[in-house]
Amino acid sequence: MKNAIAVAGVVVKELYRRKDFYVLFIVTVLICLVMASVNIYDDAHIARYLKEISLLLIWISSLVIAITTTARQIPAERENRTLIPLLAKPLSRTELVAGKFLGCWLACGLTLLCFYVFFGALAASREHHWPLENYVQAALMHWCLLGIVVSMSLLGSLVFAAPSSNSTICAVVVTGILFVARHLDQVAVTRPEPFRTVAYIFYYALPHLEFYDLRDLIIHDWPPVEWKYVSLAGLYGAFYMAVFVIGACLVFRRKAVN
Repeated sequence: MKNAIAVAGVVVKELYRRKDFYVLFIVTVLICLVMASVNIYDDAHIARYLKEISLLLIWISSLVIAITTTARQIPAERENRTLIPLLAKPLSRTELVAGKFLGCWLACGLTLLCFYVFFGALAASREHHWPLENYVQAALMHWCLLGIVVSMSLLGSLVFAAPSSNSTICAVVVTGILFVARHLDQVAVTRPEPFRTVAYIFYYALPHLEFYDLRDLIIHDWPPVEWKYVSLAGLYGAFYMAVFVIGACLVFRRKAVN
């Protein structure tokens, strides 16, 4: 694991040397501050709408960072001709893939920490209370979702030709899973065979990213979810992360590095 952790450290440092995170964070902060300063219809409970818009911006920004950062990792090493020197050291291909995944996931976690601390401070300034457990559960589930997205993008970076195409396809797939995949079981009931069986296969095979959307806990001040369900969702996410990372390792073993 020492080699993988070393690679992960380089990935984290690379993210904070680039401008992507800073641009998205500043844009999110500015939009949220403008929304917080507006008094819409003299509504005393406008904080709920503010939280909904702010969390949506955080989700979009974090997904963009996760997908674009991961999609360029291995292609950038190949383009800069640093991939062969890396593998010439006592570093296996599996360790390189594991390090890239771990680094991107940790970088996303640090990004989420910045976003949620800012968001919590902004929401607390309007509502004068801060349900810490709700924020912790929402952030952990969000980070688990980003782990699945990162592993998926890492596999895509070894399958698709360019980071741009990989980023586009991953963004479309993630959007489709979030908004369409959750309804495939309902669609399957109304379809004849063999479409019903195909729809059910996709429904159970695809990772259900909507499980990790706990924004309503913060928006509507609902009571926290029982931790046993949060743990089960974490195990579910860990399974899909392992599947995508193992798939990336298998593809990378057969792929030429030059």
